[in-house]
Amino acid sequence: MSTTIDLEALGDSAAIPDRIARFPFPFPRDTYRYSTNVEPAGSVVETPVGGWGTHPVDVDGRYREDLAERTRILAEDPTRFQALPHMEIAQWDAMLTLMRMLTAAHPETFSLDGDGAARRFTNRALGVEQSFVFGDPSTLPEPPLLFVGRHLQEDVVLLDQREGALWGDAGLVTFAADWSLRFDVGMSFLQIHGPVPRVHTEGVIPRAQQFLMGLQPGRQYRRTNWSLSVDRLLDQSTETYPVWGRDRRLLAEGPLEDVGRRLNLRVEVQHLVRLGVSGAIMFLIRTYLLPFEDIARVPEWAERLCRVLEELPEDMADYKGITRTREPGVRWLRTYGGVRT
Repeated sequence: MSTTIDLEALGDSAAIPDRIARFPFPFPRDTYRYSTNVEPAGSVVETPVGGWGTHPVDVDGRYREDLAERTRILAEDPTRFQALPHMEIAQWDAMLTLMRMLTAAHPETFSLDGDGAARRFTNRALGVEQSFVFGDPSTLPEPPLLFVGRHLQEDVVLLDQREGALWGDAGLVTFAADWSLRFDVGMSFLQIHGPVPRVHTEGVIPRAQQFLMGLQPGRQYRRTNWSLSVDRLLDQSTETYPVWGRDRRLLAEGPLEDVGRRLNLRVEVQHLVRLGVSGAIMFLIRTYLLPFEDIARVPEWAERLCRVLEELPEDMADYKGITRTREPGVRWLRTYGGVRT
C-alpha cells in the first residue's frame, strides 16, 4: 500500500535513481497545448535532479529488457514492421545512420568498421557481429530497418518526401501509444495526424510539415510528447487496446493507494533527422515511463504535473486517452504525492 512520499528524506540528489535522474520531464510551464515544440538536438536538458538529451539514441538500464519485449511483439505480430517497396534505399540509409549514432553515443558497446560498401557492425551487449554490404539484401538476415531496430530502444518511422508532402512509408513500431503503423503506412503526414484535436484549426500540423520538408541532410531536431499509462506497458498500439484499455478502467475504479505505483507519466522523445543518401526523414520515437510515486520524489515535477492535468481541456484529454486516469492521478498527487497548492 502506498503512503505519503517522505520528501524530507529526498534532499540528497545522490539518492535519486537513474530512471528519475535521466527522465525527460516534458512540461516547461503549468499548462499544455499542442505545438511543434521543436528544438535542435544534441544538447543536455537539465532538470532539478539530472538531465537528458545528450544523444539521439539512448541506451539505459532497461536495454535488454526492452529489446526482449520488441522481439516478443514482433514474433506475435510481424506487421509492426512495414516498408513499401520504394523505401529500400531509405532503409539502408537509416540503418547505417543509426549504427553510426549508436557507436558515437556508446563506443564501449557498439562499433562500425570498414568503409565504402563493406561494413561490420558489432553490438557487444547482445553478442552480435554482422558483416554486410550496403544495398545488398543477401548480406543481412532481414530487412535493414528491422535488423537495426533490434539494437535500439527507439521506434523508427521513415517519411518519404514527394508531391509537395511527406508520407509515412516505412517503420518499425512496437511501442506505439494508441496508434497503428499497419493502419498508417502509406498515409500522408496530414492524414496521419487527422484525428488530433485543435492542431488543424491552429495550423500546427501544416507548419510542422513545412518545417520537416525544409530539413537539411544531417541536421537533427527533437521534440517531446506525453500521455498517461497504466503499469510499465510499452506496447499500447491499437492492436492491443483490449489489454491497456481495460487497465485504465480498472485503475480508475480501484484503490487510490495503488495509483502512485501503477499510473505512469509516459513521455516520448522524438528525434527528426534528414538522411543524407535517400533524402528521407527519419523519425525516432523513444518512450520513457515513470510512475507517479517517482514523479512525487521531485516536488517541482509533482506540482507541475498536477496543474497540467487539472487544466488540460476535455477534448485534448479525450484524444490522449487520459479521461479516466487523470482524475485519480490528480487525487493521488494531492493525497499522497505532497502537492498542496
